[in-house]
Amino acid sequence: MKRITLFFLVVISLAAGYILGSRTEIFSSRSTSPPYMYNLQLPKELAGEGVAFSGVVSVISPVVANISTSKTLVNKEPSSSPHLFDGPFSDFFDYFNVPKKWKEQSLGSGVVVSPDGFIITNNHVVEKSDEITVTLYDQQTYKGKIIGTDPKTDIAVIKIPAQNLPSIQWGDSEKLQVGEFVLAFGNPYSLGHTVTMGIVSAVGRANVGIADYENFIQTDAAINPGNSGGPLVNIKGELVGINTAIFSRTGGYQGIGFAVPSNMAKSVMTQLISEGKVTRGWLGVTIQNLTPELAKEFGIEKPVGALVTDIFRGSPAEKAGIRRGDVILQADSKKIKDVESLRNTIAQSKVGSTIEVTLLREGKNMPVSITITEFPRDIAQAEHGGPADDFTEKDNELAGLRVMDLSRDIARQLGLSNSEQGVVVVRVDPYSAAEEAGLKKGDVIQEINKQKVRDLADFNKLLPTIRQGDTVLLFVNRSGNKFYASLKTFS
Repeated sequence: MKRITLFFLVVISLAAGYILGSRTEIFSSRSTSPPYMYNLQLPKELAGEGVAFSGVVSVISPVVANISTSKTLVNKEPSSSPHLFDGPFSDFFDYFNVPKKWKEQSLGSGVVVSPDGFIITNNHVVEKSDEITVTLYDQQTYKGKIIGTDPKTDIAVIKIPAQNLPSIQWGDSEKLQVGEFVLAFGNPYSLGHTVTMGIVSAVGRANVGIADYENFIQTDAAINPGNSGGPLVNIKGELVGINTAIFSRTGGYQGIGFAVPSNMAKSVMTQLISEGKVTRGWLGVTIQNLTPELAKEFGIEKPVGALVTDIFRGSPAEKAGIRRGDVILQADSKKIKDVESLRNTIAQSKVGSTIEVTLLREGKNMPVSITITEFPRDIAQAEHGGPADDFTEKDNELAGLRVMDLSRDIARQLGLSNSEQGVVVVRVDPYSAAEEAGLKKGDVIQEINKQKVRDLADFNKLLPTIRQGDTVLLFVNRSGNKFYASLKTFS
């Protein structure tokens, strides 16, 4: 019995040895055939206990500046408190009626971009400051002088009286890809020089509400209060962005930070240093983004490009022959994805230069050459007015909306010129197709399916051409802002 037991133990041992020796792929990190390949290897520059990152930090830290600003605030409104003393010395004792002054201090960051002391930071870091103190990595302090600011991009350039400083190398933010490693440097919470690591979460972020011209790099590298103005660098140690803001519901870091791309910051800096101001290019059009519904109406497979909704008289666009309803697909060799990309491309174009623009008109691509002019400073948006409450309704209905003639009196109330024509919306039914299309009371409809609507008579003539289930393309004027709307009638 014992011999039989021993025999089985020997057999089991031999079998186990064969499995362990001959079938090592069971425990291998890589299978014998695809697609089960798990042999993941980091790039050589990232291998070796993080040596690459520590090397970047040691190179970049000396070019990061801490910026401390102070400004004097004055309460010019006298207090309503009663006089404590009456008589000839009442002014001396009346402390409560003396304007009070106090200093407000703030802290931010910056990055040295030239050996002779030029530093880039955010406009909101140095805005309206009386004194600027710059502290470098070696703890040397200098008084900073503002060279120029650009609130529209939240970029500022300051100068310190120093020479032979270490300065950062510029990177090309256009080459940034989502998923790239980036490092954010700065001075969060007055802790001194600090660095955080993350990836590029997105590029070309706009409509954030931070600046007028937005093309932000979004990153999950922690950008906390005090990081503003500090550099965002790639793993090569190149400057790819200027840390600007965070998205937060609590005031603290929540994984979403924004940086101004280095290409935009460099363009602004160059103009501020050489000219003391930023000059932006102007095309002379009003534009809107394409929805999938609008893209279909204009014969585009995907909702990309910028839809032209109005042309300024005498503008470069008018001279080049651009029309309302054109879709701008490319400008200055750059593909136009949306309104923001066109706006930033034109703004950064050199005044006086001629650029090539590709339009889509009636289903065909059309190249035009446009000479860029300077953005005029006297362009103002029409004042927003509200529709009058005593509009007379007429029983003309299109998918849940009621309209009436646009009189001169109503046009004035809506902030429109007397030359505007169309029908004004006086009611939008709840849950109707008109409401879903975004139409509002006070909107002026000036076209239906690219046919002019000058008055109620034109509107009524076009109504019979619309059938249930049709998609209707409307051209709308809302207090001077013109746009297209796609309305799907209920079937």
